Amino acid sequence: MSEERHLCSQAGDYENFALARSRATLRSILVKFRLLRFLCWIILVVQLLLQGRLLDRLAHSIRHRFRFYREHGGVLDYQKSFLAKIDPRGILKSSGAQKKKFEPSGISFPVVKIPVVSIIIPCYGKVDYTLRCLSSLAEIPPETPFEIIVAEDASGDPDCAKLRNVRGITYIERKKNMGFLRSCNDAAKHARGAYIFLLNNDTYVMRGAVDALVRLLRERPDAGMVGARLIYPDGVQQEAGGIVWRDGSAWNYGRHDSALKPEYCYVREADYISGAAIMLPRDTWNKLGGFDEHFLPAYCEDSDLAFRIRREGLKVLYQPEAWVIHYEGVSHGTDVNSGIKAYQIENNNKLKKRWGDVLLKDHFPSGTRLLRARDRAAHCKVTLVVDHYVPEPDRDAGSRTMMCFIEALLKTGRVVKFWPDNRYASPRYTEDLQQRGVEVLYGETTGGFARWIKENGVEVDEVLLSRPTVAPAYIALLRQHTRAPIIFYGHDLHHARMRLEAEITKDLSKKLAAMDMMDKEISVCKSVDCALYPSEEEVCTIQEIDPMIQAGTVSPYALAEATPRKSLQPGNVDILFVAGFAHAPNVDAALWFHDYILPLIRAQKPGVRVALVGSNPTEEVKSLANDNIKVTGFVTDAELATYYATARVAVSPLRFGAGVKFKVVEGMHAGLPLVTTPIGAQGLKNLDGVLEICNDAESFAKAVLRFLDDDSLWLERSARQIEYVNRTFSCETQKREIEGAFARAAENRNRKQKK
Repeated sequence: MSEERHLCSQAGDYENFALARSRATLRSILVKFRLLRFLCWIILVVQLLLQGRLLDRLAHSIRHRFRFYREHGGVLDYQKSFLAKIDPRGILKSSGAQKKKFEPSGISFPVVKIPVVSIIIPCYGKVDYTLRCLSSLAEIPPETPFEIIVAEDASGDPDCAKLRNVRGITYIERKKNMGFLRSCNDAAKHARGAYIFLLNNDTYVMRGAVDALVRLLRERPDAGMVGARLIYPDGVQQEAGGIVWRDGSAWNYGRHDSALKPEYCYVREADYISGAAIMLPRDTWNKLGGFDEHFLPAYCEDSDLAFRIRREGLKVLYQPEAWVIHYEGVSHGTDVNSGIKAYQIENNNKLKKRWGDVLLKDHFPSGTRLLRARDRAAHCKVTLVVDHYVPEPDRDAGSRTMMCFIEALLKTGRVVKFWPDNRYASPRYTEDLQQRGVEVLYGETTGGFARWIKENGVEVDEVLLSRPTVAPAYIALLRQHTRAPIIFYGHDLHHARMRLEAEITKDLSKKLAAMDMMDKEISVCKSVDCALYPSEEEVCTIQEIDPMIQAGTVSPYALAEATPRKSLQPGNVDILFVAGFAHAPNVDAALWFHDYILPLIRAQKPGVRVALVGSNPTEEVKSLANDNIKVTGFVTDAELATYYATARVAVSPLRFGAGVKFKVVEGMHAGLPLVTTPIGAQGLKNLDGVLEICNDAESFAKAVLRFLDDDSLWLERSARQIEYVNRTFSCETQKREIEGAFARAAENRNRKQKK
C-alpha cells in the first residue's frame, strides 16, 4: 500500500513538474516574443530616423559632446572658473551676503591721498544694506585706489549713527532731505578721483567689479560711461544693460535669465545702464552737470544721462565682468502707484518727450529686432565670423590673422559675432574677444548653428568664413537663412602646401589627400561671393583652375608701426627659429635645419646657440634639445619679444608650405635679420635687399654666418626689414582691404541674385 502511494506521489510530482515546465516554456516564449517586438520597434525607429536623416545628426551630436567634454572639460568649467574668480566666498551659491549681519566697527578702509575712483553711495535709511555694501568693498577691496563717500539723506533713521563708526569713509549726514537725484549731485562735489562710481546702497559688489569698470574706461577712449551687470542674490540675472524702445519704454535686458549665456558676456553699447552701478570720468560728469534736475526727485535720470553722453559723441558701454548684486526695490519699493516710485511713469514721459526725435531715428519698435536693439546696431553692419576655434593669436599664425581681421572689422564700426566651430570657450582667449566687444557664440546654449542662423539670419549683413575644412558645413545654411554676402578666407592654398609635402616625402597617400583638398577648396571658392588669399600667386592659381571664381588678396597681418633698431643687444641666443610645431611644415623645417644647415654653421662656429621657440613641439623636435639647442615650447608674447630683441639672426628654413608666413613677417617687424627659403618668402614682393632667400643648405648657412659676423650688414638689413613691414602690413591697409573685399562680395552677391 505504501509503495503504491509512493508511486502515485511520484506520478503527481511528475505531473506538477511537467506543468511547471510547460509554464516556464510559455513564459520564455512570451519573453522572446516581447524582445522580438521591441527589436522590431527599434528597427522601425531606425528606419524612420534614417529616412529623416536624423540619425547622422544624433550620432554627430553625441560624438561632438563626448569630444567637447573629453578635450576641454566643457563650457561649465570655464564658467566655474570665472565665478570662482569673482565670488571666492561663494556668496551667490549660499546667499551668504543676505544672511550675514555686518557691524560698522568691523569695516574699515585705508585713507588714500590720490584716489583714482570716488565711490559715491547715496542712502536713505536701510543701514543694514549700506553696511552690507560697504563690507563687500572692504573684504576684497578693488586694486584701483579709491575713496568712499556715503551720503545719508536725512532719513531720520536712528541707526544711521552706526555709519559714523565706519573708518576711512567720507560720511555726509544731511539735516534736510534733498531727494535721490540732488543727493547724488551734491555728493559728487566731494569727489577727488578721476572717475565717479555711483553705487546704490542696496548692492553687494563682487570681486573685480570696480577694476573691470576702470579698465574699460581706460581702454576705450570713446566710452563716456560704463555700467555693471546687475544680478539677484541667487545669481539670476537682473540686467545686462538696458534697451530703450522707440515708444520710450525700456527693458532690463536679460532679466531673470541665466547670466552666463554668451549674449550677456561681451562688452557692448547699451541704450542705458541702471544707475545702481555706473561709472564715468569726473570731467564728463562735471561737464554735463551730473543728473538733470528735470527728473527730480528720481527715476530716468540715468537714462537721460546716457542720452546726453551720446550727444557728446561718446558711448555707454556694458561691462559683463563687473558683477553687482542688487537687492531690487529696497530703496523705494516696487509699487509705481505710491511714494517716490510713482515718479517713474511721469519721468518716463519726460524722457520720451525730450528725446523723441532720437528715439524715432535710432531705436526700434518695442520688442522687435532684439539682436540689433541690444547692440545699438540700427545703423551698423552685423558681421558673422566663423572659424575652427576662438583665435589664440600667441599660439598660431592663423589665429593671429583672424584676430587682425576682427579688430579691423571693429574699427570700421561693425558689430561682430564669432562662431567657433568647436563651440569651446577657450579660457583667456574667449574673454579677450568678449572684452573687445565680440559676442562669442560658444557652448550648447544657443541650440546649434542651424537654429541660431534661422532665428538671426535676417539681421546678419556680412559673413566671413575661414578654412576649407570648416566653411563647407555653413554655406548652405547661410544661403537659406540670410541674404548676406559671404567671404571665404583660405589662409593659404592647402592643397598646394600638401602637394609639396607629398613630393618631398614621396608619400602617395599625401598626394591623394592633396587632390581631395583641391576639390574641397575649389568647391568652397565657387560657393561664396569672394575668396580671399594673402598673395596674388594664390589668387592666380585658383583662377587658373576655375576662371569664374571671384577672388582677391588681403593683407593677413596688421602690425603696429615699428621703430628702427639703433644697436645690437647681445643675449643668450645666436640663431632663433620661431614656429608653431603643430604645423607639419615647421617640424620638417626644424629637422632640415638641424640635420643639414646647422652642421655647416658649426663647422665655423662650434658654440653657436640655437632656440626653437613655439607651441606644441613634437617628440622629434623635443629630441633636438641639447646644451646649445633650446626647445622652449609655448612662450608668451612678452617672452617672445625678448627673444627677438636679443637674438642675432632669425631663420625660417621651410621646404614646403603656402601663403604669407607670419613668422617671417614678425621677424622682419622685430628688426631681426632673417634668412629664409623661397617657400618662406611666398607672397612677399620686392624683397631685394630686404631678405636673404636661399635655395640650399650651403647658401643658407653662409647667409646666417654673415649676419653673425657683420654688424654693419646686420643694422642695414634690420632697418630695411622694419621699413618694409611698416609699409606693407599696416592696420590701415588691412582695414581698407577688408572693407573693399566686402564691397566686392556684396556686388557679386547682388549680381547673382538678379540672374
